[in-house]
Amino acid sequence: MQQAPASPPTQARNPLHGVTLEAMVTALQAHYGWDELGQRIHIRCFVLDPSVASSLKFLRKTPWAREKVEGLYLFMLREQKRAAH
Repeated sequence: MQQAPASPPTQARNPLHGVTLEAMVTALQAHYGWDELGQRIHIRCFVLDPSVASSLKFLRKTPWAREKVEGLYLFMLREQKRAAH
């Protein structure tokens, strides 16, 4: 008798689960604006003629920059949660 494969572990505690990179960049841009975003994460796609499309193109090809964006997004979520309490 074979057992059914175990279901993959849920990611209920992972705040990035189900959040697209586009949603992260859009939320960060709305919260900080391009100027402050460019100061917090020093990458040219946030400083020179910034747009969501150009940022996504760069971030999808550059893992270290994507990690910085994800980290800032998590920081923003924590700050918003603290402000709500």
